[in-house]
Amino acid sequence: MPASPVWHPFTQHAVQPDAIPIARGEGAWLETVDGRRIFDAISSWWVVTHGHRHPRIVQAIKQQAERLDQVIFAGFTHEPAERLARLLVAMTPPGLDHVFFSDSGSTAVEVALKMALGFWRNSGERRSRILALEGAYHGDTIGGMSVGERGVFNATYDPLLFDVERIPFPAAGREQVTLDAITTACRNAGVAALIVEPLILGAGGMLIYPPWVLTEMKRICEAHGVLLIADEVMTGWGRTGTRFACEQAGVTPDIACYSKGLTGGSLPLAVTLCRAAIFDAHYSTDRSKTFFHSSSYTANPIACAAACANLEIWQDEPVMERIAAIARAHTRGLDRFRGDARFANVRQIGSIAALDIVTDDAGYLAGIGPRLYDNFLRRGLLVRPLGNTIYLMPPYCSTPQELERVFDAIGEIVDGIG
Repeated sequence: MPASPVWHPFTQHAVQPDAIPIARGEGAWLETVDGRRIFDAISSWWVVTHGHRHPRIVQAIKQQAERLDQVIFAGFTHEPAERLARLLVAMTPPGLDHVFFSDSGSTAVEVALKMALGFWRNSGERRSRILALEGAYHGDTIGGMSVGERGVFNATYDPLLFDVERIPFPAAGREQVTLDAITTACRNAGVAALIVEPLILGAGGMLIYPPWVLTEMKRICEAHGVLLIADEVMTGWGRTGTRFACEQAGVTPDIACYSKGLTGGSLPLAVTLCRAAIFDAHYSTDRSKTFFHSSSYTANPIACAAACANLEIWQDEPVMERIAAIARAHTRGLDRFRGDARFANVRQIGSIAALDIVTDDAGYLAGIGPRLYDNFLRRGLLVRPLGNTIYLMPPYCSTPQELERVFDAIGEIVDGIG
């Protein structure tokens, strides 16, 4: 049994008994308590954008903590939340006019689903069916698991989950199959919303599809009055090469979920943005039409201050140039593996690079996954494969030399394991 009482997420303690104690972080690097440095090639689960402990975000946290730490957000408000909401409305795709605060990507998705169902109920229409892409991952709350792919992540909790209609993933050459399935589903009565991860599935294997497919998804939804929910928890904040993935498709979703990089990775915070019509459907003197969702720490002032500092960094610093430099480094690094029979589906989008190791037991529980993870750690690299899928999603302060070191390690490790 482990010596620590801590139960870690997505960790099988019987085979990974000891967690690595981290003492500090700076830029793209973590440092253990014994002084070992580890390059954070996955942005600590995709949340750290500009680097660990960005001075402007740290300063904003300190200043806000000296003024107001927490206040109930029902019936009260505060300057950091008001400022952040206005910045978000100005920065996100046009038409997202209202901002609802929560604490994590999973709860942002939960909020989005409840908004969609509340919109139709308050509008007097009986629509409650949800469409979702096969292979998607939308979080670990009940709603998030329900619209996510059924499998190892949530099999235990299946009795709690509600049914959704699955749409085939738009794999290369089969995009029209996906669009036809959405059209057919939307023609049936009772469809409330389609939820998608725009352009790339995250935990579903870093699978990429082109922007024109997302454009068509939105067109089909509009033609049938179905709401489009964009889960940009992972895809937002520059990961796909634009600030938000929906920008590449030229679409504004009806509801959008943002978290992870919202505070630059410093503090937990999430928002769900929606069109005015969805807010208006809940706006009534009839109190039963209230949007009944909250958490104790909704719009925590310190987290909001961190997010405001993060958005100011986006406005003032050359973030997109940094992302473009990472994309170029990924292209160079991946080129060495194209045509290599040991790898399949070598791919990238923006600051995300991924490739699959050819193995007989592909998937999240592929036996090669833990071996890859251990080998990367021994080289001072935090790379956490999704089974046989190796992916990189580094902080934007990462240098080409640091990334080249990771690509070198991929070749060396697969040579050794093979």
